[in-house]
Amino acid sequence: MATVSPPFRRVLLKLSGEALKSDASSTALQEEPISRVCGRIADALSSGVQMAVVVGGGNFFRGFQSSSSGISRVTGDYIGMLATVMNSLALRDALESTGVKARVMTSIELPGITEIFDRRHAESLLKNGEVVIFGAGTGHPFFTTDTTAALRACEIDADAVLKATKVDGVYSCDPNREQKAKRYKSLSFADAIRLRLQVMDSTAFSLCRDNQIPIIVFDFLPPDSLSQTLQGSRDNSTFVGDCETVIDENPQRPPHNQGG
Repeated sequence: MATVSPPFRRVLLKLSGEALKSDASSTALQEEPISRVCGRIADALSSGVQMAVVVGGGNFFRGFQSSSSGISRVTGDYIGMLATVMNSLALRDALESTGVKARVMTSIELPGITEIFDRRHAESLLKNGEVVIFGAGTGHPFFTTDTTAALRACEIDADAVLKATKVDGVYSCDPNREQKAKRYKSLSFADAIRLRLQVMDSTAFSLCRDNQIPIIVFDFLPPDSLSQTLQGSRDNSTFVGDCETVIDENPQRPPHNQGG
């Protein structure tokens, strides 16, 4: 196993809402997937890393798809923000049931339900070993949860953004549809933006580039993937940062569905 970087001090883990449900189910939240996510976070925390989390809301609602049902994009994005709050609350309670202290901070005021985001308080909680879950996006429409993850990572001085997906890194196109899809071992921010790779949006890439925070896109499916990624393994991931773009000429694993 190749290791190319030391363990991280503080990271921001970006999860999709779909990570909290099984692919075959129509139920938005399910016990087994949530427990699996919490177990992997708990294992990762045992190494001493400080971890913040941003979780999407796509298992409940996707704002950009709302126009087809007569809902405006702005309203749809606000509904999506509330969906991320529901996922954040579920994840918090599940983590606490395993003995992991967790807080939910949101960018909109929800008195009695969550705390309003405060950078200095969030950093204090992280230093004390608590998981801080950031919900409700940036509080503004037209910004994705990927951008929220990049923004919060900058604000809390994270060492990296870890983007959990169902694929072992970034591909040039959908490997399920294109036999010639190429997997990147490493990817420069400039190429990620220029090639319009869809694993994260361009605003998220730009924020991380400007603040020198690398993004690691990794396969969340293997049980030890999060812990191994935090230890520096790049076997099932793509490193995006101020680096040279390198294509994996001999991929060892069949590709999963692109995205997460």
